[in-house]
Amino acid sequence: MIAAASSGGPRVMEEAASEIEAAATAGNPLAQSALGFLYETGMMRERNKAKAFMYHYFATDGGNTQSKMVLAYTYSRQDMYDKAVELYAELAEIAVNSFLISKDSPVIEPVRLHNGAEENKEALRKSRGEEDEDFQILEYQAQKGNAAAMYKIGIFYYFGLRGLRRDRAKALLWFLKAVEKGEPRSMELLGEIYARGAGVERNYTKALEWLTLASQRLPSAYNGMGYLYVKGYGVEKKNYTKAKEYFEKAVDHDEAGGHYNLGVMYLKGVGVKRDVKLACNYFIMAAKEGQPKAFYQLAKMFHTGVGLKRNLPMATALYKLVAERGPWSSLSRWALESYLKGDVGKAFLLYSRMAELGYEVAQSNAAWILDKYRERSMCIGESGFCTDAERLQRAHSLWWQASEQGNEHAALLIGDAYYYGRGTERDYDRAAKAYMHAKSQSNAQAMFNLGYMHEHGQGLPFDLHLAKRYYDQALEIDSAAKLPVTLALTSLWIRKNYASSFLVDLVDSLPEVYPKVEAWVENVIMEEGNATILTLFVCLLTVLYLRERQRRHVAAAPEAALPLLPNEHGVLAAPH
Repeated sequence: MIAAASSGGPRVMEEAASEIEAAATAGNPLAQSALGFLYETGMMRERNKAKAFMYHYFATDGGNTQSKMVLAYTYSRQDMYDKAVELYAELAEIAVNSFLISKDSPVIEPVRLHNGAEENKEALRKSRGEEDEDFQILEYQAQKGNAAAMYKIGIFYYFGLRGLRRDRAKALLWFLKAVEKGEPRSMELLGEIYARGAGVERNYTKALEWLTLASQRLPSAYNGMGYLYVKGYGVEKKNYTKAKEYFEKAVDHDEAGGHYNLGVMYLKGVGVKRDVKLACNYFIMAAKEGQPKAFYQLAKMFHTGVGLKRNLPMATALYKLVAERGPWSSLSRWALESYLKGDVGKAFLLYSRMAELGYEVAQSNAAWILDKYRERSMCIGESGFCTDAERLQRAHSLWWQASEQGNEHAALLIGDAYYYGRGTERDYDRAAKAYMHAKSQSNAQAMFNLGYMHEHGQGLPFDLHLAKRYYDQALEIDSAAKLPVTLALTSLWIRKNYASSFLVDLVDSLPEVYPKVEAWVENVIMEEGNATILTLFVCLLTVLYLRERQRRHVAAAPEAALPLLPNEHGVLAAPH
């Protein structure tokens, strides 16, 4: 399937799909999961959500974790939290256990391919590994003896960041070089490396030595020392008193791990009197710093109602955050590497799979690839390469899912899709709802669009006052909106003062010429001829404004102030 997505085309994809279907029929859970994906997306099979659900259900019953992610996400979208929470709880536990037993520290580094409608060149540049110019400069500094640069390079290799493959040997080499120059963060990482046995033989005694040395200058190292004393690793025996003391020292310096481990001690009553409320407070503090295991403990509290009021939607959301850091998240790295190598088809397929699992970044990346690359996306439809209609419908579905998870750009695009009828039927009411969703996240373009819809009574009540309010808010949030907002306010003024004139028809015809007001403004400004027309148009508006102002001034003046005109008898008199 991957080979077909890269270059094989529909024929190879059909062969792959047939093999997958045969294996799925024979009861292979992995094949059942893949076949569910094909039915869900409509690749070489007629799109059928019922069959997709059925195959994922069978795969889940066979222990396939990716299908469990799919079902959990499906249940949560349908507000079936009683079922979603059970699956996500199981998956989150797998993820947390992988944090604890893996020799590699868990790191998820989702990269968004786009920034709005444009490619996210800066993020992609930083994901090119050793080819990145910044990395080469950093490596040069490290070779010249810069300890901070040595540490950073070690971190990149240890966690596999910035597009680098994890290389524990290189990480260890750079950390050892850095500690020779007294770099404390490298000492702390060496403590973790020996505790995990990551690239070296596991040695808790050496781990404690490095952590103790690091703690003299780096308080966060106290958390690792406390953990060793809780477990009794590298010390004579377990010592909860000493462990608590070290965790508290870490907490004094706002170390998330210290908050989490104290929370565990109070939750379980290990070395202290059990205090669930205090444990909950520690977990909240750790979660604020992004500690995934703290999210897991809070999810369990919301799930069981112990320490917090039972709340299944909240438990589901927190379990999902943790579950998305499980081993299956490695698909994200594979997809990004494919994209950076120019293999857009493979990247799209992998992001589509992750999108089905519920990853918001993957949903927006897959949708953006469809919109950006179109035919070159290697999008496979029901019976070959995607038709324009299939591609638009699939992009619409992906953007919609991303918008449900808080992606404001996706919500804006969904609004545009319903407003212009792209990939779906035109529906101003739904467009307005989508723009409202994006507006709730302070999106200036959404506010501008809502103002436009109020101005024209499309999907929202005709209300010039509300239209002006939205235009003003768009300008407050984004100063770059000054020109389109100024033109929109001019349109409002014309609509208010010349409601029955040809000018209103002229203004209303503009969106038909240029589908988006923003695009229209850019075209007008960029082309010299259009700039001249715009200048003449503004001059005309100015003349009309001055005439209207003079008319109102004359109408408001007292009768005695009117000029005297000769009457039929030649005598000066005021006009009647």
